[in-house]
Amino acid sequence: MRTIRASPAYPIVTPLINKTIMFNYWIDCDVPPFAALMMDGIARVVGPIPSTEQLADCDAIIVGGGKYDGAVMARCPKLKVISRLGVGYDNIKVEDATARGILVCYAPEAPTVSTAEHAVTLMLAVAKHLRALDGHTRAGTLEQFSPARDSLELSGRTLGLVGAGRIGSRVARVALAMDMRVIVFDPYLTPARASELGVTRAPTLRALLGEADIVSIHVPVTPETRSLMNADRFAQMKHGAIFINTARGALVDESALAAALASGHLGGAGLDVFQVEPPAPTHPLLRFENVIVTPHIASATGAGVGRLWETGLRQATQALRGERPAFMLNPEVWKG
Repeated sequence: MRTIRASPAYPIVTPLINKTIMFNYWIDCDVPPFAALMMDGIARVVGPIPSTEQLADCDAIIVGGGKYDGAVMARCPKLKVISRLGVGYDNIKVEDATARGILVCYAPEAPTVSTAEHAVTLMLAVAKHLRALDGHTRAGTLEQFSPARDSLELSGRTLGLVGAGRIGSRVARVALAMDMRVIVFDPYLTPARASELGVTRAPTLRALLGEADIVSIHVPVTPETRSLMNADRFAQMKHGAIFINTARGALVDESALAAALASGHLGGAGLDVFQVEPPAPTHPLLRFENVIVTPHIASATGAGVGRLWETGLRQATQALRGERPAFMLNPEVWKG
């Protein structure tokens, strides 16, 4: 089987399967050239342009950022599988899909490396005052930036991870390699897994927040975690601590974070996600020199995007051909 290199930025890709049946895929985001090549002879894109009428013809929905509930699914009589190009699936009503016998897949392993590296990058950038140093150096006003000599050396510091799944665990490995101490609050982290990772389990979130010099959050949005980081939680963090979020904006009360920064209680923040994206230019968190922001792009390296598309397209095609996908959110509907 031939392989295709669409761009030096992306990995070598292989056509998904032998070309036998053409499927109709509704894809709600731009399709990169290498992904189009993967679908060559296997699937045709039927939407979302020019209208949503083609939903009725789709066998699979490939989800970028759209929202899908029962009302949308009801318009798709042929729909058999929804495949998410990512690890977060709060934009898909899985229970609505299950009620209709529609399989939902996602790509939990695809963004791990890129997102973990981005979290560590934000940690370093905030700790070293890179945003302020860059701006003052370009403006020739470095003498006005007294904290330039107060950047944080991470070796020997404590990183607190809220969540130790795939991404959090990889962040822990990098932090340990920098001679940091890593503590974790995660009810699902077993003592054996903590020992394997070389991290210390925190008994409560409060205990972690009071001990960590840097807090990085790596949990999904659920009713229990929405606004998990609120005014009380930020007050529990050490004076001068740094907060990092590459997970979801809904995990954070942004007004409370802005207040903790304005008071000087927190030493800085690195944010890849916001409650509303992109944030408005007038967003309160954008006015702080010790806050570094990026546009929800942590997983968007060439390799990361390549894995997202390869996983998303492969699983949709596997499901339609009766081959069991690896990452199903509602396996109870799988009938093979």
